[in-house]
Amino acid sequence: MSIRRIDVGPRMSQAVVHGKTVYLAGQVAADPKADVTGQTEQILAQIDKLLAQAGTDKTRILSANVWLADIKTFADMNKAWDAWVAKGNTPARATTEAKLAAPEYRVEIACIAALPD
Repeated sequence: MSIRRIDVGPRMSQAVVHGKTVYLAGQVAADPKADVTGQTEQILAQIDKLLAQAGTDKTRILSANVWLADIKTFADMNKAWDAWVAKGNTPARATTEAKLAAPEYRVEIACIAALPD
């Protein structure tokens, strides 16, 4: 089974396709000056772009992990998530509070998706 890497960097790839599964690296906001809702919107747009490059879309996300720098911002993150997530195709999801890679990041999201048959 082949492995295809998308946006390969020196430390990690932004996405890896293996078989019929797409694994996305944790995504953070390009503009970390935004609030939690804004950062989440940026991240979800990046996820859409990466999934499209892999040949799939958000309706085929199997699972998502969300890390928040402050769990008190859960509702703010969900404001963007709920507007974006594909109704009727919601993935399994976990959300937790964690210290992120840099203090300006308030949200990080990683997900796994299926490719179409």
